[in-house]
Amino acid sequence: MIQFGTGGWRAIIGDEFVKSNIVLVAQAVAEMMKEEKLEDKGIVIGYDRRFLSDKSAKWISEVIAGNGIHVQLINKIAPTPLIMYYAKTYTKNYGLAVTASHNPAEYNGIKIFTKGGRDATEEVTRRVERTIASLSPEDIKFMDYDIAKKEGIIEEVNPFNEYIDTLLNLLNVEAIRKKELKILVDPMFGVSKNALQALLISCRCEVDMIHERHDTTFGGRLPSPSAVTLARLANMVVEKNYDIGIGTDGDADRLGIIDEKGDFIHPNDIMALLYYYLLKYKGWRGPVVRNIATTHLLDAIAKGFGEKCYEVPVGFKHISAKMDETDAVIGGESSGGLTIRGHIKGKDGIFAAGLLVEMICVTGRHLAEMLDEIHEQFGHFIMLECDRHFSFKKKEELIRLLFEERELPSFNRAVTKVSYEDGVKVYFENGGWIIARFSGTEPLIRIFTEMSLKEEAEDIREKMLEFLGL
Repeated sequence: MIQFGTGGWRAIIGDEFVKSNIVLVAQAVAEMMKEEKLEDKGIVIGYDRRFLSDKSAKWISEVIAGNGIHVQLINKIAPTPLIMYYAKTYTKNYGLAVTASHNPAEYNGIKIFTKGGRDATEEVTRRVERTIASLSPEDIKFMDYDIAKKEGIIEEVNPFNEYIDTLLNLLNVEAIRKKELKILVDPMFGVSKNALQALLISCRCEVDMIHERHDTTFGGRLPSPSAVTLARLANMVVEKNYDIGIGTDGDADRLGIIDEKGDFIHPNDIMALLYYYLLKYKGWRGPVVRNIATTHLLDAIAKGFGEKCYEVPVGFKHISAKMDETDAVIGGESSGGLTIRGHIKGKDGIFAAGLLVEMICVTGRHLAEMLDEIHEQFGHFIMLECDRHFSFKKKEELIRLLFEERELPSFNRAVTKVSYEDGVKVYFENGGWIIARFSGTEPLIRIFTEMSLKEEAEDIREKMLEFLGL
């Protein structure tokens, strides 16, 4: 059964991610486009470096074309934000990216974008699921790729230069050029190499790369930037005196940062740095949007500038929708994905990296110095997170305990509120919190807690884990 989570449909290659299922998704999208009379609007399709991604994009194109719908296929590996940019710029009502983002190498998947180049809402993905369930193999239409291309139903496009030029127009290129920064980039064997190289070299930065070759196993690592997976990047930044190290996940919609001392900058702090920079140094005004498992430091910064922080469920579609509603400056999540007002409606690790480089050059301050400035004004927020895998039986037990019986451990501290909007989140009187929620893309439960002291956060986390029997 094909099910979409917060980041699209993701499945293990050779198990559920197989041609018969891939073309079912394509036919379902085509059926929806025909129902909405969008055949003439066309669709954009892109793909990443994962195993089967290029072939899957062609299979999908053949099905969409077989339904008489114009396909624009990006004919080179493409970062997800580039595909979203194209959908937004060329007013496509639908777009597809063949990617499993930061999931392990054995996974692949499909992300669906809707009008404006935004992540599909749950309403849209549920409709896709219902349409898939109503289809049989006989319903799937095909048109040979080469024939469709010859007849102009499939058109190969490459918006790379447009995308890079757009990012350059959003950045203070002159300020960056004056500093001549030395930057080390780790694409994590993903798709960001060309884009980051073009962007940063255009700004006259000295750029070196590691892990840039094509490797569908991602070098045996999880293609998700973290302190562990970016360890080599951190070591080399210090050894070779780079000003900053930049890592991006498999499809380049998330990033991880290493400062000049070799320290990993948590995505929470990246969000805080950029929001603070845009407010204080660039003079922007407006609220911030974060998901339910992201630092409340953003709330403190917003309050300090007379602005507001909005909390939404996990899933970037919720962030982009709330940003539109509130005209927010920035929106993001603790896993490293964010976007800025005036750019695309989804995560862009490439643009976020460029804006951080701009911040260093404009302020003349290193990342650690900027963080110290923020913490001096708004306090310290220590977040701990952990993931726990479970069996199907254990998941049923956890659902019953947390969401049906609504039981909670005794935390030995005053609780001001409990939210069940997305998982279960407990808010404490001192401003701390803990959340437990099921992943929307993998079989695991995620626990995040944030307190002013690490010892307090560890205590709260252990109480929750013990209570859940994990």
